Amino acid sequence: MPEKRVVITGMGWITPLGFDVDSVWAKLLSGMTAVRPLTRFPGETFATSFASEVREFELFNFLDHRAARYAEAAVGSRFALAAAMQAWVHAGLGSHLGPRLGEEGSPDIDPRRFGVYLGAGEGKIDLPAFATSTHAGWDPEARSLDVRAWAETAGASYTRVAEFEQEPSAALSHVAREFGLRGPVGNCVTACAAGAQCVGEAAELIRRGDADLMLTGGSHSMIHPLGMSGFIRLTAMSTRSDDPTTASRPFDSTRDGFVMGEGAGMLVIEDLEHARARGANIVAEIAGYGSSADAYRITDIDPEGEGAAIAMRAALQQAGIDPAERLDDGRPPVQWINAHGTGTQENDAIETKAVKLTFGELAGDIPFTSVKSMLGHLIQAAGTVELITCVKAIETGWIPPTINLESPDPRCDLDAVPNEARDTDGRIDTCLSNSFGFGGQNDSVCITRYVP
Repeated sequence: MPEKRVVITGMGWITPLGFDVDSVWAKLLSGMTAVRPLTRFPGETFATSFASEVREFELFNFLDHRAARYAEAAVGSRFALAAAMQAWVHAGLGSHLGPRLGEEGSPDIDPRRFGVYLGAGEGKIDLPAFATSTHAGWDPEARSLDVRAWAETAGASYTRVAEFEQEPSAALSHVAREFGLRGPVGNCVTACAAGAQCVGEAAELIRRGDADLMLTGGSHSMIHPLGMSGFIRLTAMSTRSDDPTTASRPFDSTRDGFVMGEGAGMLVIEDLEHARARGANIVAEIAGYGSSADAYRITDIDPEGEGAAIAMRAALQQAGIDPAERLDDGRPPVQWINAHGTGTQENDAIETKAVKLTFGELAGDIPFTSVKSMLGHLIQAAGTVELITCVKAIETGWIPPTINLESPDPRCDLDAVPNEARDTDGRIDTCLSNSFGFGGQNDSVCITRYVP
């Protein structure tokens, strides 16, 4: 039996640059940045006092009256719901007011064959309750925690909703409930790789016949005191507080770390024959997916880039693409690589090595840019949001720039499309999107133009 083809029929996102796919894409092509001083909490004393925040977001703008039941959900769950609703509508599955699958008036789709696979991150800790109970339970004379006193205060301070929303599975539960999806479900927490891995794994569920459609994507926010301070302690974040708008500078010799972002990206993907049968608008095809582990160190990337190269090669192999062969018209086999491109010294140089390992002599002919220079790093949401940019690149023929690239690092000598977007006259048919996670997870997804 030939392998099933998996296509994208719906897209939605919540990003620091806005919420509408086309308008955000236009901002990315213009080189606009979302990085600003922190407003979510007082961060003046932090080494990094800026971030790429989602601003002016209201769930009621996406779920109408039903949003009230999610009023207490964590911000990551709310982002996921809003992006999912956009993808749902874009896929022609219903309106904002439409019924759940399986209810009267819903699309004629078996909810048992429609699954959910997210790369959703943990919610923030209930810091006031945590601090209150810890303070109440601390015995200064014994210099230890009085567990009974702690528990008494915690019982009065903590709420069930806030505790549930800390779980990475919370967004998954909300999305499945909202749309009535009863098919295969999963959530991966593979750090910065999760937004790509969830899409790849969801596609595999369809390929092997376990589902006809999947609602899949990443959602996360770590813009809170513990989330920010953890990465600051790791010295992974930029400290360019004097000029935050230029802080995210992948491939530049003066880069000093990534910029924290937040948001969500969601896709409706489905079996090609199922999409054709229901008359869906197909926007692109998921042609290949590759996943690997560095098996090196928890806090360091494999310095030779072999782990990342394994993931890229696997994605290209599944897509039937030879990375060493030009197309008949002379183009390289991939016309744009969306780089993981975080802006840390290690990631950018090693990812460059990995691309060279994968494409050999053709590596220098492939544009290799990082939209994190404008969006910041959306952590577990990054991979899916960046996959959507690949679809838009195929649709429009434009490649977004890497901004703030003024002094290129000699170790990062690929075509980073510095500072200005590039018009290819529609010559983009294949994109490769990289997402590499803390701890050595590597995921690559190959997106191609849909050809019947």
